[in-house]
Amino acid sequence: MPKTIHMLFPAALLAACNPQGDAVAQDSAPATSTSGTPFSVTPVADFDAPWAMTFLPDGRMLVTEKAGTLLLVSADGKTKTPVSGIPAVSSAGQGGLMDVVLHPQFATNRQVYFSFSEANAQGLKGVVLARGTMAEGASPSLQNVQVIFRASPYVEGDGHYSGRIAFAPDGKLFFTNGERQKFDPAQDPKMTLGKVLRLNDDGTPAAGNPLAAKGFHPAVWSYGHRNLLGIAFDASGNLWEQEMGPKGGDEVNLILPGRNYGYPIVSDGDHYDGRDIPNHDTRPEFEKYKVNWTPVISPGGLMAYSGKLFPQWKGDLFIGGLSSQALIRVDVNGTNASKGDQWPMGGQRIREVEEGPDGAIWVLEDGGRGSQGRLLKLMPK
Repeated sequence: MPKTIHMLFPAALLAACNPQGDAVAQDSAPATSTSGTPFSVTPVADFDAPWAMTFLPDGRMLVTEKAGTLLLVSADGKTKTPVSGIPAVSSAGQGGLMDVVLHPQFATNRQVYFSFSEANAQGLKGVVLARGTMAEGASPSLQNVQVIFRASPYVEGDGHYSGRIAFAPDGKLFFTNGERQKFDPAQDPKMTLGKVLRLNDDGTPAAGNPLAAKGFHPAVWSYGHRNLLGIAFDASGNLWEQEMGPKGGDEVNLILPGRNYGYPIVSDGDHYDGRDIPNHDTRPEFEKYKVNWTPVISPGGLMAYSGKLFPQWKGDLFIGGLSSQALIRVDVNGTNASKGDQWPMGGQRIREVEEGPDGAIWVLEDGGRGSQGRLLKLMPK
């Protein structure tokens, strides 16, 4: 694999990016209270820098921790059991054990999909998609673990891995690859960096991807993205994605096949060294965001909500806010979206948001920079 990537942007610009990730450079004033929210907040469990979670059919949870631990957690949060079988991860910077998602037929095939960052023999790094078969007993494990997809190429650095996973209603697998703070790869047709990818459930590129005939990597579904930290299908089958902008310009996008979302040619944020990036409106040939934030929210996880317990929010998107230390609601109307609520979460960075089996909203605190790393359950007041 190549050790370097030709860049249209000067190397000094990378130095201006905080090596620990956008959430530092984008920090905003901390929130202090959840008293004004329409939901009650109940702490359920504590973790060490959790990154993602998913629910098993019986209400238990799988939770990933950044350093490389997968935990099987009881529905009440009182029991946390390590699940063996996770490969070694590279957890420096923004790296680590990342997303975890069940196969749509988990009840019968017991397959668990997860992402993590790794280093190769040359010390270059990339994000990996893997799967294993869940086996339980006294010592739960993932068996027959296979790496089924690797980002291409591996590069230097520890930023913008992305690594979010979502299954489409038709069973196809979507996987996000960040542009790794290298800018140009988001527009490079041969690379998977800065892209939304569409795969079969075995990790091979799915047939019918719209850009393969134009010379793109055969897995590419959309391109021109930055750091894609949330992806979710709504009940109508629309694919939504959120990503961190540079200095400003966080986005929620409706992902459409074959579209170019413009980064780094356009963004409503600026480079960290203060240089301007042309706004989206200057280049109408690029697909524009549906919602945009400046000042930023530093978006973490993304969830499309069913409305079971909070019917007024049926179909809306929920985002975990890192530097904004908030839970953010995006009001969705078909294929359009607009800003909804932004609730402070007591000065805690929110990494992940999921819907529980009964419609409760669950959030994971990031566990970094003063955040406690708790799992919280949100219920109507």
